[in-house]
Amino acid sequence: MVFLKKASAFAVRIAKIITVFLKKNFEVTSTKRLKIAGLSIGFITLLGVVFRAENFLAQEFSAKWWLLIFALVCPFILTVITAFTIRIRSNLFNQIWHFLLLLLMPIVTVTMTECLNGIFIYDMTYLGFLGNYLVVLIFYFIIFALSGSLRLSYLIATPIFYGFALAHCYVMEFRGTPFLPMDFLSITTAVGVANTYNYMPNFRIVIATLIFIFIMIIGFKTKTPKFHLLTKIISRTFTGTLSMVLLILFFGTSIFADMGIKPDFWNQSRGYRNYGFVWNFFCNTKYLYMSEPDDYNSSKIDEYVSGVGDDGEINTPVIDDSYTKPNIICIMNESLSDLSVLGELTTNIDYMPFMRSLTENTVKGNLYVPVIGAGTSNTEFEFLTGHTTAFLPSGSNAYMLYVDNPIASLVSTMEAQGYSSYALHPYYAEGWKRTSVYSNFGFNKFISLENIMDISLMKEYQANGSDPDYLQSLVNERYPGKNMLLRQYISDAYNYELLIEDFENRDKTQPYFAFNVTMQNHGGYAVSAENFDECVYATSVSKYYNKANKYLSLVKASDDAFKGLVEYFSNVDEPTVICMFGDHQPTIETSFVSEVMGVPNLSNLTTEQEQSRHCTPFFIWANYDIEEQYIEKLSSNYLSSLVLQTAGVKLTEYNKYLLKLSKILPVIDTVGYIDNQGVYYKWSDASPYTDMLDDYERVQYNNIFDQQNVNSDIFYINGFIPQATIIED
Repeated sequence: MVFLKKASAFAVRIAKIITVFLKKNFEVTSTKRLKIAGLSIGFITLLGVVFRAENFLAQEFSAKWWLLIFALVCPFILTVITAFTIRIRSNLFNQIWHFLLLLLMPIVTVTMTECLNGIFIYDMTYLGFLGNYLVVLIFYFIIFALSGSLRLSYLIATPIFYGFALAHCYVMEFRGTPFLPMDFLSITTAVGVANTYNYMPNFRIVIATLIFIFIMIIGFKTKTPKFHLLTKIISRTFTGTLSMVLLILFFGTSIFADMGIKPDFWNQSRGYRNYGFVWNFFCNTKYLYMSEPDDYNSSKIDEYVSGVGDDGEINTPVIDDSYTKPNIICIMNESLSDLSVLGELTTNIDYMPFMRSLTENTVKGNLYVPVIGAGTSNTEFEFLTGHTTAFLPSGSNAYMLYVDNPIASLVSTMEAQGYSSYALHPYYAEGWKRTSVYSNFGFNKFISLENIMDISLMKEYQANGSDPDYLQSLVNERYPGKNMLLRQYISDAYNYELLIEDFENRDKTQPYFAFNVTMQNHGGYAVSAENFDECVYATSVSKYYNKANKYLSLVKASDDAFKGLVEYFSNVDEPTVICMFGDHQPTIETSFVSEVMGVPNLSNLTTEQEQSRHCTPFFIWANYDIEEQYIEKLSSNYLSSLVLQTAGVKLTEYNKYLLKLSKILPVIDTVGYIDNQGVYYKWSDASPYTDMLDDYERVQYNNIFDQQNVNSDIFYINGFIPQATIIED
C-alpha cells in the first residue's frame, strides 16, 4: 500500500509538472471560422471515405480492415487540427519544433506518394527510402532558400508531389507502366483517349488524399519562427547551396550513376516498386536528352555498317525497269497480340483463327516491340526507321522529341523507287505529333479521324459522359447505314474499307505504298457497348477477367477484319504485299497476366519472362508466290527491312546492314537483346556483342541526330534527298 501511495503521488506530481509546462509554453486557440472549416473538411472527407468503403473491402489482403479504420478516423483528426491551433510561446521551443517538423514532413510526404505508388514505406529498400526522403527535403530546401518561408515549402512542394504521384497511380492503372518525365510530352495524346478510362478513386487514392489534406493543413498553420538576421542568411544560404551542389553533382557528373544511383532501365516498374516513385521519377529526368555515343565519328559510318556479320550478300532480285514493283501495305494494329506467348491460355473459342491459319505465301512470327500497354509511336518509329528506341533515353518518345527534321525512313526508301505514300490513322491527327512527324518522313497524304467523320460528334460524345452507345447513336444519325464503330473507336473492318477505297482511287501510274495505324483495340476495356460482341473468354484462369475477356473479343474482331482484307487483295491482279503487326500488348488486369505467366506478381520477372510481355505477332502476306517462313524471334526495328526484302524491291545499305545484324541479334529492344542461339541478355550484362551494339548506336545516331553529317549513301537510294512535305488530306 505504501508503494502504491508513493507511486500515485509521484504520478500526480509529474502530471502537475507537465500541465504547468504545457500551460506555460503552449496555447490552444480556435475561432468560429476555423471550427466551421474543420467540421466542413471532416464531413466532406468522411463522406468520401464512406462512399469508397466498398473499394477497401474488395481488396484481398488482410490489412484492408485496418486501412479502412484508419481512413474513417482520419476525417476526425483533420477536423481537430483544422479547428484548433497550438501556438508555442517559447521562441526556442518553436525553433526546435519547426526544425523537427522540417525533418519529419518528408516522411509523411513519401508515405503519401508511395501510397499512390501502391506500396508502403516499410516495403522499400533502405536506399530507396533515403533517396525519396532526400529528394523531397531538397525541394523543401530550395523553396525555403528562395522564400525564407517554411509554410511555402510545404504548400508549394506538396501539391507537386501529390499531383505527379496521382498521375503515376492512374498511368499504372491504365497502361501498366510507370509515369515517366517523357509522358509530359505526350499529354495531348493522353487527353485524346482520357475519356475512355475509369477515374473513380481507389482506396490508395483515398488514403493518399487524406494524407495530402493533412500536410496542407499543417502547412497553412505553420509559421516560420523568428530568427536573427544572421541566422536567416546562414540557413537560407546553406540550404540553397547544399541543394544546388547536390543537383549539379547529379545532373552534371556520373558520380551518383557510378554508385548505382540510377533508374532500373531494364524494368522501370520494378524500380518504382523497390525504390519509390519520387526517387525514380527524379532520376529519370537526368536521361531526357540524348548525348553523342562514345567514339562517334560521322566519317566512319561506312566502316560501322560494313563491320557487321560476314560479307555475304542479302538475297534480293536484280531490279530493272521490267520488274513489276508490288504494292506494299503496312498495318500496325493497335494492341494486337496473342497472349498465349505469356503462358498457358485457353479460351472458349479461338480468338485469331484466320491469322493462325495463314501459311501459304506468308512470312510470319513473333515480333518484339519496345513498349507494353502504351507508347504506340515508339514501335511505329522503330518500324518506319529501322532504329531501336533502346539507344534512346529510357522513357523517351522518339516522335515527340527527335523527329524535328526530315530523316531517312521506309517512306523515303519507297518514294526513291517511285512509290506513292499514304498514311491512315482513324484517330486524331495530332496524337503523338503525327502530322509533323509524317511530314518529316515525307508522306504525301495523311487521313485521320478529322477526315473520316464530323469531329463535333466526338466533342459532343466526350461532353456527355463518354458513353460509347451515345456516340454510336450520334454516328447513326449523322451517317445512317455506315457501320463505322466498335465500342467508341473506328473498327478495323471500317478502317480497311477506307484503305481499300484509297487503293481503288490511287494513281495507277505509281506503285502503291500505304502505312496504316489502326485504333479499334485501344485501351479502356472496362466499358461495354451494344455494338461490341463480347464472344471470347479465357477458360484456363481461375476467374472471369472483365478487361482481358473484352480484349480477347476485340482480337477476334481484328482477326475477322484482317480476313476480309486478305480476301479482297487475293482477288486483286496487281502483286501486293501486306504486312500486319501488333504495336504492343494491352493494359489489362495484372492479376490475369500474372496468372497466365504463373508468377505471383510482375515485379521480379526473369529476362525471358519480361521479353514475353514485349511480344506481338507479325504477318507478311502476298497475293503471289513468295517463300513461306516462320521467324520465331524478330524485333520491330528489323521488320520493315524484311518487308522490303520479301517484296523484292531495292534496299538501302542500312536495310542490308539491319538484315545482317538480325541474323546475329534477332531481337534488340528496351528489355535487352537475344542472340541467334536463344541467349537472353539484359543491357547491364557483359556480352560478346557490345562492340556490335555500339556500332549500331553510332549508325543510328548519324541519321537521327547528326543531320549535317548524315551518310546519304547508307540511308538513301540513288541520292534521294528527303524533304518535309505539305501533307494532302
